[in-house]
Amino acid sequence: MPNLLHWQSLSLAEQMGNIGSEVHRAIRWHQQNDQARWEKAFDRALELLDLTIADQRWNTGRRELTRSREVFCSLFFPTDQFVVTSDNMEKYFDQFALAARLKR
Repeated sequence: MPNLLHWQSLSLAEQMGNIGSEVHRAIRWHQQNDQARWEKAFDRALELLDLTIADQRWNTGRRELTRSREVFCSLFFPTDQFVVTSDNMEKYFDQFALAARLKR
């Protein structure tokens, strides 16, 4: 688990970029049929998403954050509600990583 104070010191773009790293790992390990590594990356991505959702600074964006969590889960546990691909998911999170990098 990340240090909560450190996590809450990050901007939204930095938080989402870090989540994207775990999303990328989860996708990669799932594609390589590495169940143990996939579970760790999947759980870590959810943990970071939950910390971001709980961050009071993002109250106005909470709906999109919770939707991001739902869509991420549906990538591995498909539902009729969302049509999502690993490419779509990676592109979504890559935007945040790029924005965080540009602000440095």
